[in-house]
Amino acid sequence: MKAAWAALIAILAFAGAARADDYPTRPITIIVPFAAGGPSDAMARVLAERMRVSLGQPVVIENVTGAGGSIGVGRAVQSPPDGYTISFGHLGTHVANGAVYKLKYDLVADLEPVVLLPSNPMIIVSKNAVPAASLKEFIEWLKSRPSPPTAGTAGAGSGSHIAGVYFESVSGIKLQYVPYRGTAPALNDLIAGQIDLIVDQTSNSINQVRAGTIRAYAITDDKRLPSAPEIPTAAEAGLKGFNMTLWSGMWVPKGTPKEIVTKLNVAAVEALNDPGVRKQLESQGLEMTPKDQLTPEALGTRQKAEIAKWWPIIKAANIKVD
Repeated sequence: MKAAWAALIAILAFAGAARADDYPTRPITIIVPFAAGGPSDAMARVLAERMRVSLGQPVVIENVTGAGGSIGVGRAVQSPPDGYTISFGHLGTHVANGAVYKLKYDLVADLEPVVLLPSNPMIIVSKNAVPAASLKEFIEWLKSRPSPPTAGTAGAGSGSHIAGVYFESVSGIKLQYVPYRGTAPALNDLIAGQIDLIVDQTSNSINQVRAGTIRAYAITDDKRLPSAPEIPTAAEAGLKGFNMTLWSGMWVPKGTPKEIVTKLNVAAVEALNDPGVRKQLESQGLEMTPKDQLTPEALGTRQKAEIAKWWPIIKAANIKVD
């Protein structure tokens, strides 16, 4: 009996190794937990197109929206750990949501990190009808409103929501949040003047800022963006302490063979090092990940550190969704 069990274990181990050696043999899906056309979707599509070259199989995007991205992440967690489903997300979906929603999964224990992706400083933008030319004037205008100004978000716990809460805490302003299925539809309503502002990902808003359809006041980084040097940092504009970067990453379900995780990491790193990909991402205002941080371990370390930082802030703000 012992010999039979040993033989069975050996066969299963060999089969697993063979699958890892052959991988991939069919299309791979990246689940983006936000609407098509938004900043996460845009980054994922640029990377997927180049990863296809390295992996030799199509890499398709599936947009699974709702509940601040937690539904899409849950879909990935429940997928087989075979490397054919990748969870794309960021500070909101893979950190903040754990403090906001009663999740049926553990953001750390149920996922394997693959790669730390480029980061996105936030940007404070308003509809063009706001009569303010600087961040100081904008804050004064917000405080003068007879009712709380409306701020678009991608849902409770999303990056835009957490950034809005952070903005409230450093500016002393109370906002009324308007949730959308992603920041792309929120941006459409800002352009139309249906809401007052968004503390948005720079990559989502920068083209509309350049087109003059919305107004930008500051970015939440400690330095100006090379792609938009005319926009001051929040500190330069008079709002010290408002510093936030929305980093992104890729994960796979827990139990995915290490060899497959390595293959996916190599494909992602090759994509990020491709000059054409870099140009596209940098033109969107994204900050590329340092080369020594392009590892699964770096993403895992960042995620755990950000959970320790943000969960107390989120819970103190009483952001909670059942």
